Amino acid sequence: MASHSASPLYVCLCFILHILTSTLAQSDNYIVYMDLSAMPKAFSGQHSWYSATLQSLSKTTTTTTNLLSSSKLLYSYNHVINGFSAILTPAELEAVKSSPGYISSIKDLPVKHDTTRSSQFLGLSPNLGAWPASKFGQDVIIGVVDTGIWPESESFLDKGMTEIPSRWKGECETGTNFSSSLCNKKLIGARFFNKGLIAKNPNITITMNSTRDIDGHGTHTSSTAAGNNVEAASYFGYASGTAGGMAPKARVAMYKALFDEGAFISDIIAAIDQAITDGVDVLSMSLGLDGVALYEDPLAIATFAAIEKNIFVSTSAGNRGPDLESLHNGIPWVLTVAAGTIDREFGATITLGNGIKVMGKSLYPGNSSLTNLPIVFMDQCQNLTQLRQVGKKIVVCEDKDGSSLSDQVDYISSAKVAGAVFISDFKDVESFFQTTFAAVFMNSKNGEIIKGYINNNSTEPKGRFEFKKTNVGIKPAPTVTSYSSRGPSQSCPYVLKPDIMAPGDFILAAWPPNLPVAAVNSKFVYSNFNLLSGTSMACPHASGVAALLKGAHPDWSPAAVRSAMMTTADTTDNTNGPIIDVGDNNEPASPLAMGAGQINPNKALDPGLIYDANKEDYVNLLCALNYTMKQIQTVTRSSAVNCSTPSLDLNYPSFIYLLNPNDTKSASKTVQFQRTVTNVGEGISTYIASVALPVKGFKVSVVPDQLVFKAKYEKQSYKLSIEGPTKMRETVVFGYLSWAEIGGNHVVKSPIVITILQDIEKKPS
Repeated sequence: MASHSASPLYVCLCFILHILTSTLAQSDNYIVYMDLSAMPKAFSGQHSWYSATLQSLSKTTTTTTNLLSSSKLLYSYNHVINGFSAILTPAELEAVKSSPGYISSIKDLPVKHDTTRSSQFLGLSPNLGAWPASKFGQDVIIGVVDTGIWPESESFLDKGMTEIPSRWKGECETGTNFSSSLCNKKLIGARFFNKGLIAKNPNITITMNSTRDIDGHGTHTSSTAAGNNVEAASYFGYASGTAGGMAPKARVAMYKALFDEGAFISDIIAAIDQAITDGVDVLSMSLGLDGVALYEDPLAIATFAAIEKNIFVSTSAGNRGPDLESLHNGIPWVLTVAAGTIDREFGATITLGNGIKVMGKSLYPGNSSLTNLPIVFMDQCQNLTQLRQVGKKIVVCEDKDGSSLSDQVDYISSAKVAGAVFISDFKDVESFFQTTFAAVFMNSKNGEIIKGYINNNSTEPKGRFEFKKTNVGIKPAPTVTSYSSRGPSQSCPYVLKPDIMAPGDFILAAWPPNLPVAAVNSKFVYSNFNLLSGTSMACPHASGVAALLKGAHPDWSPAAVRSAMMTTADTTDNTNGPIIDVGDNNEPASPLAMGAGQINPNKALDPGLIYDANKEDYVNLLCALNYTMKQIQTVTRSSAVNCSTPSLDLNYPSFIYLLNPNDTKSASKTVQFQRTVTNVGEGISTYIASVALPVKGFKVSVVPDQLVFKAKYEKQSYKLSIEGPTKMRETVVFGYLSWAEIGGNHVVKSPIVITILQDIEKKPS
């Protein structure tokens, strides 16, 4: 009789497989911070030390685990942190903590990513200002950490580009559907990072294992920052014109660390690490982490290393507005960008049977017009049975309280009517514009015209749509979008965030042609350009402007570039009134919503004075946050930290005074800020201070109130004091300090915010 018993070898292999599977199931990705000064001299470099540290785990853990020791190391970081990322079991993690040089560790975290008119709206001109002064960003290299890139897009053609700068050390990696030959003088670098993602999901299949973009986000953001000019670009006829990035002659290097299957911090900081090695000048990252301290935020730690290398970093504020303290990337050494609108609207008209045309808003990509059809008013359109009986008619729906619009759109979509008019004053109506069926959205004022026509028509009322209308010069603009996340920053509330506002609403930029941008009657439609909204779109605008400023002023530090943007930002709109906040009932926008204001590239080119800051300034801030030495060392990557002059008062181009709601000791208080400005203007100049803080009870004084500069690059200091009650009715009050040049054109403006931080007792003192 044949034996059915398993062979000893088979049993052994099954046992090993069982052990390995159990080990993997318990494992997780960790980012481990190490003290480089503790590395034994016997090691040739960090990588060999980290590898040896992991190999030594077999001495303190099971020998079976050692079978995987060679594959435990995911990344050995060279710049962003002193440390590595690895796959570790709980027992191995504890063993690592006992290793020489260990500082701290965090678990790998998942991350999510949060134009034809915007350059004109920001005042960029080929004949004067920031574009010609910087040669359109020529030879400035923008590194983008995102979902990849579609290299064949016209936005990345290298027509008119000069030779690649000789200092560039990057390369184009070959991968799935991506050849290194796809790079050129515009797209000079393309790399991808997913070791952390794969380690977290060992059985995963990466759909596009290369830098090619199958999401669209990275193609859109990179072309917004530095896309070459493309004529006759549009979104199905909307926003037609020449599409180009903020710095159309800058170079693009894409670092893909966000995949359709997911994204993890270990991969993102590996991308930043490589970007530093490759030699980028600007880093653009439309992503972030919420609710983590600076010493626990790998993005804060990685960007600290970038700033040390004189790399400017631009980040998005997040899309969780309009609530206060919803912002992420409140990192003191990066630029945090809010999203605003531009002076452009997309819409359609409905021509009534009596010949009257009524304007509405729409981004319906279907046929540009519908013939005359019967039009009927169905009130709130919430009876699906009735709607399905309407047939081939245009249905008019009314959202009376701003809460039913979403349901109405869903019901109409299910009812399969010929088209719809939605009457609503909902502040975020724009989020519904891209419908799969013919639809127009309009305010109650215009809606009354249509209702009146229907109610007063004795014969069958009719109407006809005309889509694909683009109107420019819309007022007021810009406005702060309601979705843009607000400050103060939870990770560091003592530095006012966001810093700046840039266009982020319905921005036209490049798109992969095989990815659908919309659906019409249940069929996908495609385009080489797409309209997207979010702080993800605002961030690359600022990145492109930073490239222009770096091109014109290569000697400026990242803090100087940020200061130039902030102190020259616009706080008024195109009606000469204050910029309003859609998320705050159209009240004047607070700096907690828009930062210093709307970015103005041409003014930023010549700011007059700048507020500079260096590594020591940031270290003093970290010391004042009551972090432990190990926590500070995690950020600075240096064991030699000097905390002899701790200060929460960073030399920043803005001011924020946080009131403690639990303060019962005194009825009034005085807080003092000290600032140092550097003259970057030409020749002798004198500046006079003025303060506008339109609120009773608070007194702001500036000493001295006059600054005299005798030479370029001379520094002068002043103190700003705020005296007032420790309690106030308002949640936020704000104003501005302006330094105006006597007999000159420079006005250096800084926002001042006084606010109650509700959970200040949880913040470092």
